This record gives sequence, C-alpha cells and structure tokens, in this order.
Amino acid sequence: MKFTNSLIKGKLIKRYKRFFADVEVNNKILTAHCPNTGSMHGLLDKGNDVWISKADDPKRKLKYTLEMIKSKNKIIGVNTHRANRIVEHGLKNKLFNEFNSVKNIKPEFKYSDDTRFDFLCDKYLIEVKNVTLNRNDSIAEFPDAVTLRGSKHLKKLTESITKGYIPYVLFLIQIQNISKFRIAKDIDSDYYNNFLKAKKKGLKFIAYRCKLSSKKIVIEKKILIDHD
Repeated sequence: MKFTNSLIKGKLIKRYKRFFADVEVNNKILTAHCPNTGSMHGLLDKGNDVWISKADDPKRKLKYTLEMIKSKNKIIGVNTHRANRIVEHGLKNKLFNEFNSVKNIKPEFKYSDDTRFDFLCDKYLIEVKNVTLNRNDSIAEFPDAVTLRGSKHLKKLTESITKGYIPYVLFLIQIQNISKFRIAKDIDSDYYNNFLKAKKKGLKFIAYRCKLSSKKIVIEKKILIDHD
C-alpha cells in the first residue's frame, strides 16, 4: 500500500483526547488526527520521531493524520484505518501463503445482523487485528488493552466453522524487525483464554509482519506465533 504523498517527519509533543496529536515540524506545531483509539502503550513518549500525512480534502478540520511512530529504534504503523488496505493489497498481490488461491475478495462482509468481518475470500473468513504493542525487543503482542469486541469476534469466527466457512484471525504487525508474536495474556486474560479455546475448535491464527517506510507499507513475511 503506497501513500498518496510521502509522509512528513516530525517530533511528537503529545497525544490527547484520544483523537488528537500535537507534532512539531520545522519549529511549527501541527495538530494531527490520531486514528488509533487504543492505548498505544509504549509509543507516546515526548520527542519520538513521527510521520504524518497531509489530507487533500478541504472539508477536513484536521489536515494531518498520524501514521507512524518510532519507538525503541523501531518504526510502528499506528493508523488502524490503513490495516485493511494493507491486507487487501496483500491479498490481491498473493503475499499471503494461505490465500494464494482465492478468486473473490469481499471486504466488510456482513456475517450476521450484529457482526461484520473484514474479508470474505471465497470460503475464507478473515478478521484483521492491527498490532502495535512491543514490550520485548523482538516480540509483538496483542491486545494493548482489554478488548471485549475481540473476544466476541473469536466466538463468532469459531461458530462460523459449523456453517462451512474457514475462519482466520490475521494479526497484522506494523512493527519493524519483529520475529515472534504472542497474546498479551497479562493485559486481557479473557481474550487469551478465548484464543486457546478457539484454536482447539479449529479457528486459525496467523501473523504477518509489515515493511514500513515514508512511501509505503507492505506485507513482508510471516512470523511465528508463540502459544504459551
């Protein structure tokens, strides 16, 4: 997935009210929209390098969007709205070993009256989880806060097996140079327990790492999921 324009580099001053981030660029303070409503644990230190995009839409109140943050010498993609576009690009370009044979890609599939999943690809149901938590140098983790919605998705995906679907949770790791992924069971023990139950019942879990730059974010490689 390519950015329309190259990103603008700056320094993080603060994130506040969940949706706002002040960024210093060339001695000016710009307020950017923060599209990540999660905790962004470990990413929000003042002075961190950040990259923002500029919107062309004249109707937007905030002209800039927070896209990436550098923390502990790793660039991390924090715009959760881009996650599905990155995955869709990967699906169309056969970058996932598991889905190389799919012919039909349907985003935002309505599974039931109260549940949508990110993609239906032939019989594959795919729910994407954007991963930005990196507490250990080489390990990415999810979630970064308690996620009732995430647990609900696990149960609904498991249920879909009885209806003939082949369900997957795809952990999209927008963190450079990560070699392993695991569930952050100390942050959300219910999600971890539901993860174990769903795995036993046939729900499939995969993790793919992205390659990030100021010009594009693309799927790079599959990495190991630690089930402990």
